[in-house]
Order: sequence, then C-alpha cells, then structure tokens
Amino acid sequence: MHFIFAHYQRSAEMLRQRAGGFVPEILMILGSGLGALADELERPVCVPYAEIPYFRPSTAPGHAGRLVLGYLEGRPVAVMQGRMHYYEGYSLEEIAYPVRVARLLGARTMIVTNAAGCVNRDWAAGDLMLLTDHIKLFLDSPLRGENLAEFGPRFPDVSTLYTPALRALARAAAAELGLTLREGVYCFFPGPQYETPAEVRAARILGADAVGMSTVPEALAARHCGMEVLGLSLLTNMAAGILDQPLSEQEVLEAAGAARDRFARLVRRCVAGL
Repeated sequence: MHFIFAHYQRSAEMLRQRAGGFVPEILMILGSGLGALADELERPVCVPYAEIPYFRPSTAPGHAGRLVLGYLEGRPVAVMQGRMHYYEGYSLEEIAYPVRVARLLGARTMIVTNAAGCVNRDWAAGDLMLLTDHIKLFLDSPLRGENLAEFGPRFPDVSTLYTPALRALARAAAAELGLTLREGVYCFFPGPQYETPAEVRAARILGADAVGMSTVPEALAARHCGMEVLGLSLLTNMAAGILDQPLSEQEVLEAAGAARDRFARLVRRCVAGL
C-alpha cells in the first residue's frame, strides 16, 4: 500500500485524541528483548498497534506491538514497544510509517535500538554499540515512490544520518555511567534467516561491525522528515561463522535480558541529556 499524507494525519489525530493532546519530543523504537524500558514510563497511555489506523502488527518474538506515550526522565516520549520488519512481509514504507506519524505528533528526535549480530572480532557478545553509519545493500527504500514534500525533499542528504551531537551525548552518558560503548557501522540484511558466514565475511570487508534486520528503514524516514537520530545496538551474539555454533532467537532474547539494566541506564541518561 502506498500511503498519502492524509493517512499519516488520520493516525496522528487518533493518537492525539487517545492521549489528550500529548506532544512527544522523542520517539523511541525498542528492539528485540529491549521493550521493558517502555514499562518504566510515567503516566503512560498504551495503544496497541492494531487500534491505530494504518499501523501494521508486530509479530517478531520479544515485540509487544504497542505504542506507549508518557514521560521518561521528565521528557515526553512516544515509545514503540516492538517494531515492524521487512521479513514479516511489510514494505519499507509500512515499516517507516510510525516514524512519520510520530513526527506529526511533534517528535523531533528518534532513539532507535536493535539487537544485532557482532561482526567485529575484537568485540564480544553483550557489548553495546553506538551507530556511526549504516550499509544497506538491497534496493528498496522507505522513500521509494512519490515524495511527500510535507515531510521532506525528494533527495535527502544522509551524510550525517546518525546525528554527531547525539553520538557525542551517548559517549558522554556511557562514560558517566562507567559503561563500555563501542562505535561502529551497522549492516542491514532483510532476514528472516540469519546471515550466512560468507555474508558476514562480506559485511566485514565492506566495513560493518554489526549485522541486523531493522533500524535502517526507520532511520532513513526520520532523517527525511528532519528528525535527529541516535542509534544503539545491543550485540546479542557473534555473527554466523565467527564461533562454531548455530544461532537462535532464544540466544538473542536471553542476551537482551541480561543487558537490560545497562541498556536502560544508558538510554535514560541520553534522554535526560537531550
């Protein structure tokens, strides 16, 4: 389905009415196993995706599939407790749809998180990574089709898609908390199969430090509509071929659970510093 501007307006208006005119400053997208942070919001208003016009269901394990509006560290935020993925059968435009709705609600900053496979052999499973850039190899884009000028230009510049000032903020937050924060490049694969060892080797040659199946569509849409973007990965496992063992979604969810406290403290400190 190709969305027109009126679709986004309808979704935003429904959420305004449900939340009493609430205006979020920040959109947060929480990846696999990381959704517990949404439960820490104050004065929350929870809206299942199924009740929001044109939103798609989130079917991935560890994704609750609801939008939570409330306050974190005193700041008004809209939190996606789970996201949509290309491998679920959705177009990149459908995946990016909530980002544009959040922009209409008032959000100017997006903090996007994911669970990713670690490609960098010098790092370890359980590390946190700050996204400095990304690689998207396959052809589709959430901006494909008629441009909606109400959101942004036909050919947006993405030279600094992951906002340098927000990356500096995350570095400072990690240092204050005594957390190790890696910095690197995220390579987007469509899934749902995990990457092959050969694909992981190719990603490493191209300069990737992590691989995953999300984040990039939302980041592109956010940049297109003028939002600042902070990207954070939890490296839940070493990518295929690095260790002599199979990959599993259970491993991802368990690693996310083990890192939940560190992840929440880092995100909270970043929100407080915005």
